[in-house]
Amino acid sequence: MSYIFHYKSPLGNMTMASDGYALTGLWFDGQKYYGLTFSGAQNEKNLPVFRQTENWLNLYFEGIQPDFIPELTLQGSSFRQIVWGLLLVIPYGQTVTYGELASAAAEKLGYNSMSAQAVGGAVGHNPVSVIVPCHRVIGADGSLTGYAGGIERKKALLEIEQWGKGSFPHNRK
Repeated sequence: MSYIFHYKSPLGNMTMASDGYALTGLWFDGQKYYGLTFSGAQNEKNLPVFRQTENWLNLYFEGIQPDFIPELTLQGSSFRQIVWGLLLVIPYGQTVTYGELASAAAEKLGYNSMSAQAVGGAVGHNPVSVIVPCHRVIGADGSLTGYAGGIERKKALLEIEQWGKGSFPHNRK
């Protein structure tokens, strides 16, 4: 059984999903690939993982870097799992390019190289927006591209993190 809960963020309403224990989804309502992890009927219930996620989101939207991550169960292929794991280690307020992420994924898989477009597909299907920070992946030229929640939200999320104030070379507006 799937459970859902709703959250009102400054960037629009969000829906959380859970298997009853861990967070399995977090989307801006109406975003691309919304609800892909839903299986069967969903019951609305305020579970402990939803309260923890709500606390994480409240801190984040106040401009405070949360020092915890709610329990996650990310459902996807092994390739997507690897890419999503790499997203989780991108530091707060910093960015990487799709090419850099592809290089890291290739290294993890033992390949010589990997397509940035393949990695981009996995990034785009990230089922847990914001917490698994796909908004921190940018184009090779520093452009803000490819966010399922919309480019304006991607820009706003990076601004919350004060993107451009760190030392990472791709931190530019």
